[in-house]
Amino acid sequence: MKYYFNKILKNKGFDSAITQVTEELKKEGFGILTEIDVQDTLKKKIDVDFKKYKILGACNPQFAHKALQSEDKIGVLLPCNIIVQEHDDGAVEVSAVDPIASMGAVENESLGVVAKEVQQKLQRVIENLA
Repeated sequence: MKYYFNKILKNKGFDSAITQVTEELKKEGFGILTEIDVQDTLKKKIDVDFKKYKILGACNPQFAHKALQSEDKIGVLLPCNIIVQEHDDGAVEVSAVDPIASMGAVENESLGVVAKEVQQKLQRVIENLA
């Protein structure tokens, strides 16, 4: 089972992709709670050069609340992560977690309903990128 949705953006810079992802997430009711600059972190911590790679921790408060009410330990799988990475050819790839796949081990039917709704929203975010 594929655990993410993704799209390759060939004519968009890295920072522009971050901006567009953030805007598309807002349209679906998500905000960015965390932003991890993997390139910067690896350079500072272990002096390794790495490609441009950011992890955006996105949260839709209404769905997070529903999920937490259904399953109090679900916080270990939150927020929904989206990655933006630049490949050697300059193309930028955006990938979002598939909440159905990530929550598949949790045996809770009401959580499945929430995961399906969030899945649809994240799929729209990825599909709307240009």
